[in-house]
Amino acid sequence: MVDFKIDGRMTVNSLKNKFKETFGASLRVYNGNNAGRGARFADDKLQLGTISDEKGAIKAGSEFSVTEEMTVGEFEKAFQDAFDIAVQVASADDSKLLDNASKLVDAKNN
Repeated sequence: MVDFKIDGRMTVNSLKNKFKETFGASLRVYNGNNAGRGARFADDKLQLGTISDEKGAIKAGSEFSVTEEMTVGEFEKAFQDAFDIAVQVASADDSKLLDNASKLVDAKNN
């Protein structure tokens, strides 16, 4: 069973790399909690704790666990609830967003 932990000290780039290595899918990370029209991608060099709209949302030492049995939708919502940062799971080549009902374990097949 695959799972990994995310904390506020992690950089955007290290999160995206670890996600792709673990699940074979791309992760789009946005500045703050908006992934809608006009949203901007977060700078890869920044720590997660610095891009949250709620600066207190990520406290030192807080962690978020990701498991392969989560659906894309569950992961995106839980991540936003935990860190107040919008993310979207995309195909390995980052050309399309994955269906919210698909499981993370199946992401590499999309």
